[in-house]
Amino acid sequence: MATTTAAASSSPPPPPQNPNFLSRSQPSPDTAPQPPPPASLSSSVPETLAPPSPDSSDYLSFSDLSTSTSACPDISAASDPPRSPDSAPALLHLSFNQDHACFAAATDHGFRIYNCDPFREIFRRDFATESGDGAGIGAVEMLFRCNILALVGGGPQPQYPTNKVMIWDDHQNRCIGELSFRSEVKAVRLRRDKIVVVLLQKIFVYNFSDLKLLHQIDTVPNPNGLCEISQVSGTLVLVCPGVQKGQVRIEHYGSKRTKFVTAHDSRIACLALTQDGRLLATSSSKGTLIRVFNTLDGSLLQEVRRGAHRAEIHSLAFSSTAQWLAVTSDKGTVHVFGLGVDTGSLANERPRTPEANPSSPSALSSLSFIKGVLPKYFSSEWSVAQFRLQEGCRYIVAFGQQKNTIVVVGMDGSFIRCEFDPVNGGEMTQIECLNFLKPEEETL
Repeated sequence: MATTTAAASSSPPPPPQNPNFLSRSQPSPDTAPQPPPPASLSSSVPETLAPPSPDSSDYLSFSDLSTSTSACPDISAASDPPRSPDSAPALLHLSFNQDHACFAAATDHGFRIYNCDPFREIFRRDFATESGDGAGIGAVEMLFRCNILALVGGGPQPQYPTNKVMIWDDHQNRCIGELSFRSEVKAVRLRRDKIVVVLLQKIFVYNFSDLKLLHQIDTVPNPNGLCEISQVSGTLVLVCPGVQKGQVRIEHYGSKRTKFVTAHDSRIACLALTQDGRLLATSSSKGTLIRVFNTLDGSLLQEVRRGAHRAEIHSLAFSSTAQWLAVTSDKGTVHVFGLGVDTGSLANERPRTPEANPSSPSALSSLSFIKGVLPKYFSSEWSVAQFRLQEGCRYIVAFGQQKNTIVVVGMDGSFIRCEFDPVNGGEMTQIECLNFLKPEEETL
């Protein structure tokens, strides 16, 4: 049976502030308000969804470590493990923060946080075992630019168990809480009021203020930890694989609605969600087509083609205005597609599918009026702009802070910023290229 424990003690004196982070806008678990009574909690949980069960075979417990220094050693005591000055740590995971202004790199020695524009390393935290070897972090999830991060252990010698999510407060240089599970954590997603933890076949949703379990979701086997959440203040929208192959589940917590969309015939390989949660992009294990859906009613709005041959899609990203969609894959090409979706009208009327309105922008990819005459390949909507990368390496992409730019970071340590022409398209122009593990080796 799951248990919830919390240490009762006076709060420690406030630690020195990290100048690289903004203040956290939420109360930390040290000073979090008391959990609301069950009656008030029930209003936050969709009535149509199964309430969380304390007897879940996956969920174990939450521990408040805010007054415990032994559960997570002070970073200063475990930093800077000895290694060759020329050796770079092995990368284990990369992720952008919610507004794509920063990215985090998890390594076999700890983690590092970088600013995208201008590029600079904000800070790093290195961990070491008692023998002096590096201790690894398998995943880092930022919360915008605040001092709270979620860490999961990884690598040959994990700093933390891989079945735990550690809540790290960089103001205090230590962990202030942990979430424990019976199986390996595949991914973590944060927003200002929620924490979402992804396991192989289950997803847990928690309040951030008190880490109270709100909801649990069953999925098909999800080894890549696919799950995305909206970030605009207000109600939460969550998307994840459903319970059948090719199916996506959409949770609207504000309206207490669940929507299942059959997005592809084969397994879901990648997901992306706009900041407001209105648009969903999906790709399958085939990797040839990317589809864009309206999350309000599950209707297909647009379909674009990455290529003719199978590919493993590594990342999908919407621009802040939802005008563009970027894609990376193991084929070594970044694609930028134009989206003809009016997001302002989505909440007011049901969007028409390509079959219902062949003259709309969303019909460009299917051209249903000639379907059956020409193969679908010839009537597909292709990318506006492209950029070539090293084939076979894993890259993730986001749109830059400057107009018509993208930022690409790779598991080979590459940081690349490019500009695309929104009118003429074609090959993108490289603005910056360097190795973020060794930024002095700029290659531009």
